[in-house]
Amino acid sequence: MFSRKELKEDSERFEKYYDNNPDKKILDDRFRIRPGLLKRGSTQYNPFHFAAADSSFETIAKLHAMVDGEPSEDPVKVKAEEITEFIKKWSVKLGAKGCGVTELKDYHLYTTGGRGERYGKPVLNNHKYAIAFTTEMDHRMIHSAPTGSIVMESGQQYLDSGTVAIQIAKFIRNLGYSARAHIDGNYQVVCPLVARDAGLGEIGRMGLLMTPKLGPRVRISVITTDLPLLIDKRKPDYSVTDFCGMCKKCAVVCPSRAISFEDKKDIDGVTRWQINSEACFTLWSTFGTDCGRCIAVCPFSHPDNLFHNFIRFGIRNSKSFRWFAVIMDDAIYGKKPQTAELPAWMQVYTDKN
Repeated sequence: MFSRKELKEDSERFEKYYDNNPDKKILDDRFRIRPGLLKRGSTQYNPFHFAAADSSFETIAKLHAMVDGEPSEDPVKVKAEEITEFIKKWSVKLGAKGCGVTELKDYHLYTTGGRGERYGKPVLNNHKYAIAFTTEMDHRMIHSAPTGSIVMESGQQYLDSGTVAIQIAKFIRNLGYSARAHIDGNYQVVCPLVARDAGLGEIGRMGLLMTPKLGPRVRISVITTDLPLLIDKRKPDYSVTDFCGMCKKCAVVCPSRAISFEDKKDIDGVTRWQINSEACFTLWSTFGTDCGRCIAVCPFSHPDNLFHNFIRFGIRNSKSFRWFAVIMDDAIYGKKPQTAELPAWMQVYTDKN
C-alpha cells in the first residue's frame, strides 16, 4: 500500500501499474481522496502529535543510507555459538525485547523493491541467515489508539528497532562479514515472517506478529548476513492461533472491517488469515494515523505483569482456559473496548490554541 501511495498520477509508473492491475484503481482512488497519513484535515489531526511522529519517520529515512556497506577486508574468525549469544545479549542492552536467528528463506524476501529509488528493482539477497529484533510499544500510548499517540509510538519504535539493526549490522561488517539492516521504509524482507521463523512469535488474525508476552505490541527490524550464526529452532505455538480463532476482538473493533471474522483459509498455498489492506490503509488516510485499534484491544497486548502472565500461561497450556480467557477479557475490558484518554502529558494542544 505504501508503494501504491507513492505512485504519482499521470506518471508513466502510475499508468503502467494500473494498466496491469485495473482492479486496484477504484480501491486506491478511495484513499487518495482522503487527507493522508500525518496530514492536516485528517480526523485525528494534532499538530504536536503529527510533527513528533514525522520527526521519527524523517530520522529513519536519514538512516537508510546506513543499512548496508562493504565489510572489512580482514575477517575475524568467530564461533557461531559465541557470536550469536553476544549479539542477542547486546541487542537487549541496546533496547530490543527479543532477538532470534533463522535461515533466510526465499519466502522471507520481497521479489522487487516498492518504495523510492528501489521501486520495481529486483531484490537480490544471497545471505544465509536472518536476525530479527523486536522492540516494545508502550502500552499506555497504544491504549489511546487511534489518536496521535499510536503513530508517535509506532514511529519511535520503528526508529528504535531500526537503530539496533543498523548498529549491529555495522558491527558485523566490522568483523569482515556482509550484513544488511532492514528497517522501516527500506525492507527487502517480510519482517513478521522472519521473526516468526526465528522463534519470536506467531502470526495472528490481524496479520501481525504475536509475541508471547507483548502480543502484537512490538515493532520489528531484521538483519540479513553471512556471519556464521546458531539458528533458533522454532517451536510453533498453536495456542496463539487457536486463541485468535476464538477471540476475534480485533475484528470486532476494527473501524474499517479489514480483519476477517472467518477461519484461516488457503491463500497462495499457505493457510492463514489475510486482512483487507485497501480498507485498512484507506482508514489510515482518513485518521491520519496508523489506527492501531486491533493492537490496543488484543488480549495479548495487556501489560507484561504477574496477573496477565498467569493468563498467558493458561492460554498456552489449556484449550478450555482459552475459552475462559476470552469470556473474562470481554467481561473485564468489554467486547468492544473504548479508546482510552491520551496520557496527560500529551493533552497540550486544543482547538483553542
